[in-house]
Amino acid sequence: MSALDTPITRRTAVQSMAGLVIGFYLPRGLRAASAAPTTAAPPFAPNAFVRISTDNTVTVLIKHIEFGQGPFTGLATLVAEELDADWSQVRAEHAPSNPELYKNLLFGVQGTGGSSAIANSYEQMRQAGATARAMLVDAAAKAWRVPASEITVERGVLRHARTKRQGRFGQFTEAAARLPVPSNVKLKDPSTFRLIGKDRSVKKLDAEAKTHGKTQFTLDIRERGMLTVVVARPPRFGARVASFDAADARAVRGVVDVRQIPTGVAVYADGFWPAVKARDKLRITWDESGAERRGSEQLVAEYRALAGSPGMVAAAHGDIDAALGRASRAIEAEFVFPYLAHATMEPLDGFLRWDGQRAVARFGSQIQTGDHQTIAKVLGLPFERVELETMLAGGSFGRRAQQTMHVAAELAEVAKAIGPGRSVKVVWTREDDMRGGYYRPLTVHRMRGAVQDGRVVAWSDTVVTQSLLKGSPFAGTIQNGVDPSSVEGSREIPYEIADFRCDLHTTDVGVPVLWWRSVGHTHTAYAVECFVDELLQVAGQDPVAGRLAMMGKAAREAGVLRAVADLARWSGPGPVNGRARGVAVVQSFNSYVAQIAEISLEGGLPRVHKVWCAVDCGVAVNPDVIRAQMEGGIGFGLGHALYAEITLDDGRPVQGNFDGYRSLRIHEMPVVEVTIVRSSEKPTGVGEPGVPPIAPAVANALGRLGVERPRRLPIVRRS
Repeated sequence: MSALDTPITRRTAVQSMAGLVIGFYLPRGLRAASAAPTTAAPPFAPNAFVRISTDNTVTVLIKHIEFGQGPFTGLATLVAEELDADWSQVRAEHAPSNPELYKNLLFGVQGTGGSSAIANSYEQMRQAGATARAMLVDAAAKAWRVPASEITVERGVLRHARTKRQGRFGQFTEAAARLPVPSNVKLKDPSTFRLIGKDRSVKKLDAEAKTHGKTQFTLDIRERGMLTVVVARPPRFGARVASFDAADARAVRGVVDVRQIPTGVAVYADGFWPAVKARDKLRITWDESGAERRGSEQLVAEYRALAGSPGMVAAAHGDIDAALGRASRAIEAEFVFPYLAHATMEPLDGFLRWDGQRAVARFGSQIQTGDHQTIAKVLGLPFERVELETMLAGGSFGRRAQQTMHVAAELAEVAKAIGPGRSVKVVWTREDDMRGGYYRPLTVHRMRGAVQDGRVVAWSDTVVTQSLLKGSPFAGTIQNGVDPSSVEGSREIPYEIADFRCDLHTTDVGVPVLWWRSVGHTHTAYAVECFVDELLQVAGQDPVAGRLAMMGKAAREAGVLRAVADLARWSGPGPVNGRARGVAVVQSFNSYVAQIAEISLEGGLPRVHKVWCAVDCGVAVNPDVIRAQMEGGIGFGLGHALYAEITLDDGRPVQGNFDGYRSLRIHEMPVVEVTIVRSSEKPTGVGEPGVPPIAPAVANALGRLGVERPRRLPIVRRS
């Protein structure tokens, strides 16, 4: 049984509060996500997402974690649009952990990932807002004794023109709560939207508090008697504690205890500094009999050897071997991608209070259902006796979506080891986080292609990498030995090529890996877009026109490519005046993004001056958020492509902080111009799709400057 198989008990306790709650009744223990209790009659709650109080405040309960990608604002916009709320009175809070009420409709459990927050909630949140509006209108109609059809709502005010009556939401919430819930409400026609799709129609709900330092993150939690805990973990993946001597550590002032837990040795102290100081004094003997000892160069050599032979077929049509054999010009390329850390601004941390009977956990949980069930399992508690409060988090990029729920498990093990009655806060240092594994996998692509009569006629891509899904709750999606996340973007390219094959070698390495922002597309996009550009260059084709000629069945990819070419006033790749342009177009998470990068060489190194970006993500709920996510994705992807890698030395991760794990610096951020392609398709995600195209766009610009497209990342490698 996996951590996600634990049965869930329906919880239906009633909580009292003033106003109208469009939300399922919440249990007493989860009042942190609700208003303060009052003596008012219990509200009626037909669904789980909206709370309207008598002071006119509209609070939207957000089932997805907010770590900078915008679900607080995006999902609240959907509710406010249908509710016709006054945005200045709209608030957002994380919903409590409850997989029955708050499951991701794409995953079946409560969690955030795959750029799915808006995509899986678009109609759900609009329905919640429309239901609340209908109930308020009905309450006003009954109070004024007029037909509901004659009442209008605008910016939180209900009006009846004929009698010149008006009132705000708060005047009708208690009456609305006593009314029957409409079973079928009508949603707005998109032509009447006031907030959705409108530029600068709303301000980000979480921006002001973050800007003024008022936002509370997990690291900010303080509680009387709380212990701060740091853990000494093995220097090599797969090692275990054989023995340890904690005498010197226990002698450090402020240290309360030292205990062994499954992941290492935990030091408990009354503050962070004594905990870290004591950890440095531990003398630990590690059992490394099961540890991974290979270094990066050995792994790369093994991967390159594997790439020389076909793997498990992920997709194929035509006869690739015959096509390569008869072509007038065959081209080969090999691309090597390093392990990458997520490098979030807020390293991992977590808080837990446990009295032996109940537990309350607070941290930036990305997969609430898995974390919740893991804590319950470790502490031997029923699911309903554990509360999980999702905190705002300082980034994730996949880091907080652990398949094995290792942070939740370690947090619970730390509490269990010292026993009930003491709250604990586990803190990972930057070095702990960066050397703690769960990286973007090391990957090799071996590409073979053929050009005939100015056309690309054959394509082969052999991928060598670790599986992200093996051993995870999503392992069932592995079919015929092919992990779909390893070949996404490689087995379904947008180009029509007569003879095609994509195959996969899945390796067994003792380095823990995890989805990294844009998952498989982070390497497949580079391999595909660099290789097609190289083939088009050999064929004498323009990078934009040549791609468009092969996109007969890829209308939306062609749409963003045309849009970005228009935005950049494309007239060819150059070089012109020492600058060249490179292009890339990628579909990921059902969103379509094309980018053009303009670069020059300064001291032999690439300097990215400007990036043009076109995105088609269906209905653009919050254009400002979409542009911000494209800009952020470009900066994130560019920094990692240029500079970042985790290297292993005899199995030990070398880089531990930003002195060795180089990121993009502020003066290196290019000017970014974004255009959003108008679409009536259902909205799709924007948290990840801005990342994949930037690296190949830069590499392709380098190719037009007469420099070979980098075959091994990062582009700027340290000797």
